[in-house]
Amino acid sequence: MAITLTWLGHATVVVDIDGVRIVADPLLRRHNGVLRRRGGAAPDGEAWSGADVVLLSHLHHDHAEVGSLRLFDDVPVLTAPENAVWVRKKGLDGRGLGEGEWAPVGETGDVAVRLVPAVHHSRPMPHRPNAANGHLVRGPSGVVWLAGDTDLYPGMAGHPGLAGSPIDVAVVPVGGWGPRLSPGHMGPKQAATACRLVAARSAVPVHWQTLHVPVGGRFPRGWMDLAGPRFVEALAHEAPSCRASVLDIGSSATLP
Repeated sequence: MAITLTWLGHATVVVDIDGVRIVADPLLRRHNGVLRRRGGAAPDGEAWSGADVVLLSHLHHDHAEVGSLRLFDDVPVLTAPENAVWVRKKGLDGRGLGEGEWAPVGETGDVAVRLVPAVHHSRPMPHRPNAANGHLVRGPSGVVWLAGDTDLYPGMAGHPGLAGSPIDVAVVPVGGWGPRLSPGHMGPKQAATACRLVAARSAVPVHWQTLHVPVGGRFPRGWMDLAGPRFVEALAHEAPSCRASVLDIGSSATLP
């Protein structure tokens, strides 16, 4: 048995596990509003079609883009209860998960999803709820932790206990859409420390190399490509037993 992860850029990840397809924080269109531009083409629809469920970590525009969410039509969107209300107001199937609740996904119910905390409250939005969370995905093939946007916090060490099993794959943010990170985000070193805290067996860095602001020409040359390699270096120091899988946008890795 194995878990296949496909990175579609920024924080958008497709998890194929035990016959179930899960899409996290879909950002699938060419651009994300007037303030953020995407490097490269929009994701290929075949990579995310046939999803059984969508996971939504929070409602910032680079994670909860309404046009992308509507591409999934009647697919359930699992998120915090406050965020689920907002999702339903958009005409979509928002489903809020309570504390400690595992939601079965797929026909057999062998795969389940629950929320875990995230520390990401630095930019409240008056027109959208500000709840933030990560997700644990558990199936016969293993456990995936999708951190969402979060700062580093000691409670991450409890995630294997919440899952009832070791963390096989950690999907961790390592950058942003500018060379400087605002509070509530992890850079490469913090993300590597998070992998050590959860004792992850492997890790996939996300939230880098994708979005930039229109004034990106003022930033240092090559800044968008630095976070992934720096994460690999930090992981070798912080958690040498954790294997890094650095994906190109649109590529996949199958993790045993």
